[in-house]
Amino acid sequence: MSKLVRLYIESVLLGFLISAAFTVGLLWLDVAGLGHLVLGSSIGWVAAVMLVVFNGIVFAAVQFAFRIMGMAEAEDGPRGGRGVREPVAVPVTVPAAVPLRSSQPRR
Repeated sequence: MSKLVRLYIESVLLGFLISAAFTVGLLWLDVAGLGHLVLGSSIGWVAAVMLVVFNGIVFAAVQFAFRIMGMAEAEDGPRGGRGVREPVAVPVTVPAAVPLRSSQPRR
């Protein structure tokens, strides 16, 4: 099995494990009355399974993305900050020739 497939399977298993713990926490702490709703219904197990599956899909994808992005090689150069600074425009006074006005009024 290739390393990437193994990494993906590990990430999926960890994501679903986190999802199961998250769902148990939601039900145990009765967040927004969810625990009472699921445990008080005869088919509440369907809702619990759906919570585990759908949260598992999300958590597995996040876990896989986190592990893949963590494998990136370090780039050469400075880290952080805003990158290369742009040159700042400094105002400079430029002399301009102004023609003299004549003493005669305009027509």
